[in-house]
Amino acid sequence: MPLVDLPAEHAMNWQILAQGLVVLGCLGIGSRMGGVAVGLWGGIGVLLLSTLFHLEPGGFPIAAMTIIFSVVTAAGAMQAAGGIDYLVGIAHRILRSRPQSVTYLAPFVSWIFTIGAGTGNVYYSLLPVIEETSYNNKVRPERPLALSPEASQLGITSSPVSAAMAVMLGLVAPLGFELSQILLIVLPSTVVSIAVAAFIQNRVGKELDRDPRFLKRLEAGEVQKPDYTPPDLEQMTTRAKCSVYVFLSGILLVVLFGFVDWLRPQIGTSDSSTKPMAMTQLIAIVMMVSGVVIMLIGKVNPGAIPSSNVFQSGMVSVLALMGIAWMANTFIGAHNELLSSVMLGQVEQRVWVLPVAYYATAALTTSQSTATLIVTPVAIAMGISPAMIVASWLAVIGIHFFPANGSQIATIQFDRSGTTRIGGLVLNHSFLLPNVIVATVSVLTAFLIAAACF
Repeated sequence: MPLVDLPAEHAMNWQILAQGLVVLGCLGIGSRMGGVAVGLWGGIGVLLLSTLFHLEPGGFPIAAMTIIFSVVTAAGAMQAAGGIDYLVGIAHRILRSRPQSVTYLAPFVSWIFTIGAGTGNVYYSLLPVIEETSYNNKVRPERPLALSPEASQLGITSSPVSAAMAVMLGLVAPLGFELSQILLIVLPSTVVSIAVAAFIQNRVGKELDRDPRFLKRLEAGEVQKPDYTPPDLEQMTTRAKCSVYVFLSGILLVVLFGFVDWLRPQIGTSDSSTKPMAMTQLIAIVMMVSGVVIMLIGKVNPGAIPSSNVFQSGMVSVLALMGIAWMANTFIGAHNELLSSVMLGQVEQRVWVLPVAYYATAALTTSQSTATLIVTPVAIAMGISPAMIVASWLAVIGIHFFPANGSQIATIQFDRSGTTRIGGLVLNHSFLLPNVIVATVSVLTAFLIAAACF
């Protein structure tokens, strides 16, 4: 006879808790190891959930994985053709045109370039441009440098061809919520949040000539003057320029098809009528065509594409997405009704619970796509409107709550003035204030738009 005879309901609750710990444990270990390990640990999570708790394995996010693959292949072709260098040269010219406004210009340039490239990797190329422009014009580098990576990550949730957008679109499109509706919420919200954050950030810290910490390092000879040489736009090849034009044209086509559905290819249905092709499929087709055109016009060797930084990081995202989504779908699919009943009342009474869930999950997983995959299916199962889900989704900027993201570390290393840093308490880092501002303002603005338009 067992020492403790638990009621069936309590036993089930303990099982769900144990399953949740398995999911969190695999996410934690995978995130700590980084790279493709995140996806591989997702597979281990599915193994444990299916063998120990007899859960049926969930499905793969095929649509999202297809979009990411097609986008990073086209972007890799653009990089191989020299297009990324051409974009960096344009960014340098923009920032140098009004150097005293670099705190305002740099975040928006980072945001726009990330939207255009569909990946945050383009931000790394902008780092030396932002640092050189601010330092040489006696603007405290921390101001634009701390906000620019936040703006770049907002560009991920604003880009029609980013990995996170692919995941979100794949989840809400079956509910009738299309790309155009997502963009109507996220684009103005992110613009407002970056503008507000830039206004506040422009008043952060002392000027360099009055900063005792910087002056002490300068006197000790520990500050090296930036020696960055930007790409020469006049020396750029026609191939590099055309690769950018083709890639951006592909993105514009995606946006156009998203807003004007009758322009999409019409697909026959079982009742002899037609319907527009799904955007998840059309995005992949447009970007694949763009990749082929770039290779032909830019005379890019297909073998050079897999070695590009954009392609490699994109493939890591695909593998991570596959494993994490498989594990998350296995757990959430088994407990949809219970999770819905527990959380629905909380969200109905406290509308801020959902964005907080996105923010906290993103902070713990350090991945916008992962947070989207974990939280969104639960929100959909709860019956929350897609517009409110998308509005809350902007809180995935929480990936920068802890100063452990690659773009944050790279920014600190590039700031030779030492003004962008991690404090002694870890959480008092330079990125926290702009992160909290853009998260709060973007979500509040998005809620207003969602309430007014949907």
